[in-house]
Amino acid sequence: MGVLKELVGETTSISVPSVERLPKIESQPHANHKVIAQISGTLAQKVPGEIVVDVVGVGYQVFIPLNVFYRLPEIGAPVSLQIHTHVRDDALQLFGFQDLAEKQIFLLLISVSGIGPKLAVNILSGIPAEELARALKVGDQARLVAIPGVGRKLAERLIVELKDKLATLSTAGVESPKAEIGSHVMQDAVSALVNLGYKGPEAEKMVREVLRSGDRSLENVLKDTLRRLSR
Repeated sequence: MGVLKELVGETTSISVPSVERLPKIESQPHANHKVIAQISGTLAQKVPGEIVVDVVGVGYQVFIPLNVFYRLPEIGAPVSLQIHTHVRDDALQLFGFQDLAEKQIFLLLISVSGIGPKLAVNILSGIPAEELARALKVGDQARLVAIPGVGRKLAERLIVELKDKLATLSTAGVESPKAEIGSHVMQDAVSALVNLGYKGPEAEKMVREVLRSGDRSLENVLKDTLRRLSR
């Protein structure tokens, strides 16, 4: 034991600071993100719900409503979209729209409790922005419930939270008498085509093309659409 004590020597006391005395490490706030508000480039890829826009060799993935998808040009053509940049802890997502009015409606939707960007895109895929604005303004719950993914409680919440906001929103281009008439014709025409056995997305795309030609008569829109679908 004496030999062991000589080898080890006297025990040295080491002072360890208590937990209370340790320096506190604060979590740093996220740095300010530069958001993308608009994107212009070449349409590199497109599938329902998302596209890739090539901007000087860099491909940007953009999530879009079906209403935007149906109005896209062919792959390889120039494309320009209004963008909402959604920043999360683990991702940065881009959501694209044809114009500022449509983007405004999207921003209103995600301001509602329980509605995130993906659900807002799904809602805009089920109803044109101008028709959604009209339904919210007049409190048309039945029309809102007809949108896939929107139940009675969500429809009520949308009306309660957005009706007054829409009254103060500049909706030039979102809602106009001409657009409202066109949206009702489209809804009736698509419904008739689906009843005839055509798939909803295909019917809606073709009806939109016919409406863009300027004809707003339901009878003529149906005739022209059926002629195009039978080619």
